[in-house]
Amino acid sequence: MKIFPDFIAGSKRQILIADDEYINRELLENILSDEYDVLKAEDGEMAYEMIKQNRKTLSLILLDLNMPRMRGLDILAQMNEDPYLKGIPVIVLTSDQDSEVASLKRGAYDFIPKPYPQPDVIKARISRSIELAENRQIISATERDELTGLYNIEYFYRYCNQFDRFYPDTEMDALCLDVNHFHVLNERFGIEKGDEILKKIAERLEAVFADQASFICRKAADTFLVYCLHQDDYTKTAEMISSVGDELQTVIKIRVGVYSNCDKKLDLHRRFDRAKIASDKIRNNYTVFVNEFDEALIDAELFSGQLVDEFPKALAEKHFKVFFQPKFDIRGDKPALASAEALVRWFHPTLGMISPGAFIPLFEEDGLIATLDEYVWREAAKQVADWKSRLGVSVPVSVNLSRADLYDPNLVNAMKRIVDENGLGTEDMYLEITESAYVSDSNQIVNQVKELREHGFFVEMDDFGSGYSSLNMITELPLDALKLDMKFIRTAFDKQNDTRMISIVIDIADYLGVPAIAEGVETEEQYLELKKLGCSIIQGYYFSKPVPAEDFEKFLLEKQASKM
Repeated sequence: MKIFPDFIAGSKRQILIADDEYINRELLENILSDEYDVLKAEDGEMAYEMIKQNRKTLSLILLDLNMPRMRGLDILAQMNEDPYLKGIPVIVLTSDQDSEVASLKRGAYDFIPKPYPQPDVIKARISRSIELAENRQIISATERDELTGLYNIEYFYRYCNQFDRFYPDTEMDALCLDVNHFHVLNERFGIEKGDEILKKIAERLEAVFADQASFICRKAADTFLVYCLHQDDYTKTAEMISSVGDELQTVIKIRVGVYSNCDKKLDLHRRFDRAKIASDKIRNNYTVFVNEFDEALIDAELFSGQLVDEFPKALAEKHFKVFFQPKFDIRGDKPALASAEALVRWFHPTLGMISPGAFIPLFEEDGLIATLDEYVWREAAKQVADWKSRLGVSVPVSVNLSRADLYDPNLVNAMKRIVDENGLGTEDMYLEITESAYVSDSNQIVNQVKELREHGFFVEMDDFGSGYSSLNMITELPLDALKLDMKFIRTAFDKQNDTRMISIVIDIADYLGVPAIAEGVETEEQYLELKKLGCSIIQGYYFSKPVPAEDFEKFLLEKQASKM
């Protein structure tokens, strides 16, 4: 099938006749000039110069092998080494059948014997060679990624399948390579620099795998796939690819997911899915850059997929339950219930209770966290309203705001609506925001938090010490309480029993004029030491684990009784 039908061409295709015999040049020109724009060269050097000058317009070359000043075989050899010339089809004009193999090895498409056959035969061979060359050029252009020159994903899979057909018993590995936090590089240096990084990575991949049977593609953005002969370790490969950063004066870390010695019963998509799973597993690991797939990762992936799929049903059927963990003010002679934190638990009808550590990060990644957060806010607000109405007592309940929530322009209105619908005041709901959220995009987050506080919401900075914010930034951030990262408590009361960091954080809170809250407090020793250091509020198993609403009521009733 012709990709470019004759009537679309609009103008004649250009052909070069290179032959030192005048009569041969004239004869071929008479045969072809009606259909083609004919150029002529009478020796090898002239022919090669004309080829270079007209490389963008030449459709075909008729090449005599025996010419003065440069032989036809030498022209073929030089064209084959030049990426701009090697795609031009060449038909060899020869009476020497022994030269056919040598010509083919140097890239010739076809032969026209001397003496010449009938004009229709010559025209047919020329037309067919041009058609094949143009088809090949179209395929070549579409099979390659425009930026890197690597295979695109469609042709990559085709060539990998073809290799498997011919070498079914060869052990092969499927690799998925990703650039750690490539979007950050784009933001820092711009798209042009990012493209340069991707091109350098592609060049390095081709160099690393040049000496073995391999296929390489750029799948999308900063993801590259490699299908190659099996090897035991890819640590050096990751290091060599990452070292392109040295050339570009920036730090680049490549993570490599490996599906080793592929099961060829699986289709290629599934093989590389496994490599991708292995790569994603170490996405936020800054010390490990090669990860090999094992079946446990598939189990984890399937489990994650099940949780995401069942999220809407779990929400509709209220499989998510809000638990409450009390916070006690320890500044007086006796600890007093000050507030509580609302924490979500998932009670699955067949899997039992699913740990928040399993579904919270998953929902953050899949964009479901904002929906779950609003569910928790509403359930917590309804519960506080119920306690007020039924028991005549309540305490403020703090709810978590994820980073996704803080980017919602309707957040303030949504929080106000939830409070108003339940007959509560903003003083009944505290908001916990992680330090890392403040630091990630301080201007937007700070403005959002300022507006929340202007409407009367009490804002706690959660996990203080985990986001590495500067002391200067802390003085400018709007907040009403500092909540120590739980790791501070664990580290402070280990074998070294060093509480200096906790003391520093409490001093910071005093300087800001806000209470310091310690969570994860589990023992009397920790409680007494924190009290001595001047901590205001503590939360943890020492007083209570997170409990269902009905169990939390005992703390409210005790608080009520203490006032009588």
